[in-house]
Amino acid sequence: MEPPEIIEAGLTLRGWLPTDAPDVLRACQDPQIQRWTTVPAPYRPEDAHGFVAESAPAAWAGGTGAPFAVCAADTGELLGACSMMSISRRGRSAEVGYWTAPWARGRGVAVRATRAISRWAFETLGVRRLVWQAEVGNHASRLVALRSGFRVDGRLRLVAPHAGGTDDGWVGSLLPGEVPPPDAPADGRDGPYGPGSLTARRAAVFGRSQPELFAAAPGGELRLRQLAEQDLDGIVAACRDAETIRWTTVPDPYSRAHAEDFVRRKAVAAWRDGTAAYFAVTDRWNDYLGSIDLRIRPTDPQTGTVGFMMRPEARGRGHLPAALAALAAWGFTSLDLARIEWQAHVGNAASRRAAEKVGFRFEGTQRAALAHRGHRVDAWTASLLPEDLLDGPS
Repeated sequence: MEPPEIIEAGLTLRGWLPTDAPDVLRACQDPQIQRWTTVPAPYRPEDAHGFVAESAPAAWAGGTGAPFAVCAADTGELLGACSMMSISRRGRSAEVGYWTAPWARGRGVAVRATRAISRWAFETLGVRRLVWQAEVGNHASRLVALRSGFRVDGRLRLVAPHAGGTDDGWVGSLLPGEVPPPDAPADGRDGPYGPGSLTARRAAVFGRSQPELFAAAPGGELRLRQLAEQDLDGIVAACRDAETIRWTTVPDPYSRAHAEDFVRRKAVAAWRDGTAAYFAVTDRWNDYLGSIDLRIRPTDPQTGTVGFMMRPEARGRGHLPAALAALAAWGFTSLDLARIEWQAHVGNAASRRAAEKVGFRFEGTQRAALAHRGHRVDAWTASLLPEDLLDGPS
């Protein structure tokens, strides 16, 4: 199979040439390309030459792949790569992959190229289904797939996970007739995944490192940051406290292994998935005072739920309301939440006071609403709306 030339939406997709090697080498120095794709790291001149002069032509000759160089139609400048991979013997299915050169990002290159190559695969190769896969956490690639018409169907363990990542992957599929037309805006503004959509806003947040938040408390400024190894001793101490055990679902007895799993796996996975944010609450010396989290409800992406715990010596000093107010403000502005909910066991007056100081409005008691150490217990519930937070904690 010889590589064709596809011209669509201001792009030219063509076969790779030996003269592309310098631009491929330059593009693949990018940390994001090395992090989220299978290119070698470090990426060397021989890698670029081997790809354009050997690997790409071999894929075309053997009919196993269709790797395209993505160029600007007017200038010929190399903008990225888009490939059809794992083409089945009968041509019924194939997988699409792409990267955009750092100098070409923000222009919808990957979306335009993916739509063009998908249309070509359906119309010329007769492919019946296209598959997209990416490591969970690659929110930029997921957004490209969605804007290209793919339905992200679920998760699949990756065959060759990245050395610095996880073996969990997102998987999506595209069928004939589902590719947006060539004149459809690449930013998806005429569909459900445009720049102002919830999906796009969340991808921008969770596609970056977890931010640091700051809160003004009576004893000085607090910092909310990503949980770290230095917090393990403090987490263990907080979770072995009798009040924490009484009112939360932390394991009892609580071991250092539990804390390590919480910091290294649960909190990291939640941010990577885009489902929650777990923060350490620290003082001006960066010492751990407690933990606080905001989780997005799976059944309602504009509703969040909060959870928190403080070390015994940090309680009653105004730290928790200040941290909770900062977290809620971030949830409303950055995650576009419309409502944040708080729940606690009936009788947990300290937790209720902290929530009400921030502006949470008590909504009632839910019978047997929570599972707690083998039993169902009644729960208080309250909610916070953006306008409730205007005055801050009281």
